[in-house]
Amino acid sequence: MYVGIDVGTSMVKAAAFDDAGRELAVEARPVDLTLRGGFVEQDMEEVYAAVVAVLTALTAAVPGPVELVGLTGQGDGVWLVDAEGLPVRAAASWMDGRAHELVDQWLADGTFETVFRRTGSAMFPGCPGPLLAWLDRYEPSSLDSATTALYCKDMVFQRLTGVRATDVSDASMPFLDPLTRAYDNRVVELLGLAHRRGLLAPVSDPVATGRTRGEGLPPGTPIANGPYDLPSCALGAGVTAPGDGLLIVGTCLASLVGTADLDLTGEPAGLYISTDRAGYWLRAMPAMVGTAALDWVLSTTGVHHDEVDELLAATPPGANGVRVLPYFAPSGERAPFVEPRLRAELTGVSLESTRGDLIRATCEGIGYAARHCLEAAGLTGSLAVCGGGTRSPAWMRLLADVLGRPLRVVEGEVGARGAVLAAAARYGVALDASAWTEPTGVVEPDAGRAGYYAKGYEEHLARLTEARGRARQ
Repeated sequence: MYVGIDVGTSMVKAAAFDDAGRELAVEARPVDLTLRGGFVEQDMEEVYAAVVAVLTALTAAVPGPVELVGLTGQGDGVWLVDAEGLPVRAAASWMDGRAHELVDQWLADGTFETVFRRTGSAMFPGCPGPLLAWLDRYEPSSLDSATTALYCKDMVFQRLTGVRATDVSDASMPFLDPLTRAYDNRVVELLGLAHRRGLLAPVSDPVATGRTRGEGLPPGTPIANGPYDLPSCALGAGVTAPGDGLLIVGTCLASLVGTADLDLTGEPAGLYISTDRAGYWLRAMPAMVGTAALDWVLSTTGVHHDEVDELLAATPPGANGVRVLPYFAPSGERAPFVEPRLRAELTGVSLESTRGDLIRATCEGIGYAARHCLEAAGLTGSLAVCGGGTRSPAWMRLLADVLGRPLRVVEGEVGARGAVLAAAARYGVALDASAWTEPTGVVEPDAGRAGYYAKGYEEHLARLTEARGRARQ
């Protein structure tokens, strides 16, 4: 069997597949996020223990040898470890907002734009550049104690194998030159981190391989590190051609479009993710909040997840006048624009508004945000969709209507599937990628509702422009 590991922000999963790509079993364990005053952190030992737990349970549940393992996980953030890969402090999550003042400063003095023009990466508070600069200024002892500033999956890889490395996809934000596929030392200098250059993990191109040391998997099992979850999901969904796109409706609402054109002009936003194919990138617009926004509204209104479809079906398009700008992240928004101080807004709410109105308006707002991101990323071909949101048929129908295009729905552990495909390519193992990435269904938009939402999208953009102006005051 083949095993894919996906170390997510709130859930760690391991999935077993046969050689035809059929999912044999999945094990999952939740992990906590600590949120306080704009700081969002994770306990690295808890995350790693969850990885070992899901692997132990998976290999016990599915008999037979493990042929190959692929590893993926959340990107960005800062995971400081010592020479043995052990944590120096809690990991700062990609959702962290502590460095927003640095990003504001770099937006004002031109550093932000200069970095984008060199690397194709529009920095946001939770990416490694601002976080490392913040730690260097306010918590230098942590950096002094660390050997490496890793990304999440790289920490897991080092613990499993002893190998210290990252890959071109994770390194894409914000230090990698997308043409040379090596760190841009000028960017490191611009962010005031030249004296911390040694903390950046070696970039392995192609992705690093190793042999496991016996925790969760049999000793000597071959494993490959990377790419991180966004490009891994693109592989798992079969998005490998220029113009084709993927929408990941997960904690983060991520839009990715394949491209062979590196265009570093225009408004700096999102990033170009380098892939295992030189000259081919994923133009990524990863909005900060996806299902997390809906989860907050569900929790606040007391609605359970299994009630969402019924409420969506019972509430008309437009949610009886309720509108939601779904920018709930404490670090603001990063795609398809950067506004560290932008916050969510609910309008049109009255005593007559229902829970269904709030739920539908939130889903519509997320859909409008997705449409904005996909347009900015240059979508011209087919669109696949994956992530936890695909479990709601009513939301998928709503998304197809808001986006005005068919959705190739790819269910299951798409990131873990992509991690296995990447590992197979790295090891020269022949797998039928078309069979592994077959969609589970296609959702067509309703012409009438799509027309309604086309007008609603223009209104959304107008409200967003006003909200961005208020955020800058």
